[in-house]
Amino acid sequence: MSTQQSASRSQRLNQITHEPHGRLDALVKAHAPFETPAGYARFVVAQYLFQSELVALYNDAQLGSLIPDLPARCRAEAARADLADLDTEIPSPVAGAVTNPSQAEALGWLFVSEGSKLGAAFLIKRAEGLGLSETFGARHLAEPAGGRAEGWKTFTRTLDSLVFTPEQEAEADKGALDAFNRFTVLLEHAYTAESA
Repeated sequence: MSTQQSASRSQRLNQITHEPHGRLDALVKAHAPFETPAGYARFVVAQYLFQSELVALYNDAQLGSLIPDLPARCRAEAARADLADLDTEIPSPVAGAVTNPSQAEALGWLFVSEGSKLGAAFLIKRAEGLGLSETFGARHLAEPAGGRAEGWKTFTRTLDSLVFTPEQEAEADKGALDAFNRFTVLLEHAYTAESA
């Protein structure tokens, strides 16, 4: 009972993902995606791969009953359009995508995906330095309808209001940690798969 009082579920997920989040940020910086258009295109490849793996979660009817605007929150199509803008091929899927997670685990994945929209506020400014915008090449970083902060608050309010068993809490934690680790794998893949 006391844990519920001391920190909300979303705060706890933030705390437990602090380390992988920091590692991922450092990795993104190391690849310097905003230095050149080609480097940025590889970053969008990683974003597309990650978002396309989550399409089934964003379109899940049960999750959608909890978060009514969930399908509209998905950014896979925006990232696909960005790749077209950047004359970059749609990448093949990478083995290891999340499949049939429990609802709590799926919410952990969505927590990471939705949270990344807050960081996108800074990234889109960097993308603008490459001549891109929310209508060309950086659509997946665009501000969601209703604003970034409001969209995040709505999502975390719902997440924090759900009643979970201790097992479900552990599943949500696993989902969030797995999501960070997965994006890290996809980012490395995007930059090492760089051929042409």
